[in-house]
Amino acid sequence: MPAKAEDILKGFKLNWMNLRDAETGRILWQATDDLSVPGKEHEARVPKRLLKCKSVSREINFSSSEQMNQFRLEQKVLLKGRCLEEWYFDFGFVIPNSTNTWQSLIEAAPESQMMPASLLSGHVIVETKFFDDDLLVSTSKVRLFYV
Repeated sequence: MPAKAEDILKGFKLNWMNLRDAETGRILWQATDDLSVPGKEHEARVPKRLLKCKSVSREINFSSSEQMNQFRLEQKVLLKGRCLEEWYFDFGFVIPNSTNTWQSLIEAAPESQMMPASLLSGHVIVETKFFDDDLLVSTSKVRLFYV
């Protein structure tokens, strides 16, 4: 890993995250675990009703000791290793020694394409790649359980 990526990773922390029904603003799930830590598979237990939302708002709060010129995420939703969806999110410039809150909107697939929670639970992994422009800083994996 390049030294700059190591410095960014060492000074980066995901403080908290929540998922809301974007239509009502109601928080459906929240966590304070640092799900950005690479090298291990994290687990998240999220409510089944998230799958019924037309759109979900994801809010993350993170701290960074290092400046990033173009902070961005690439996410893949994998079902038993097969990519179902891919999302790209751009945050932009990150001030060194700052704490930031970032809200993103995720549109659901049409209801006819949605799979039931019973088929998905424990078999879905969200793989997130953290970048500063084209520099890969970290890759984290979170296995989802629908409860």
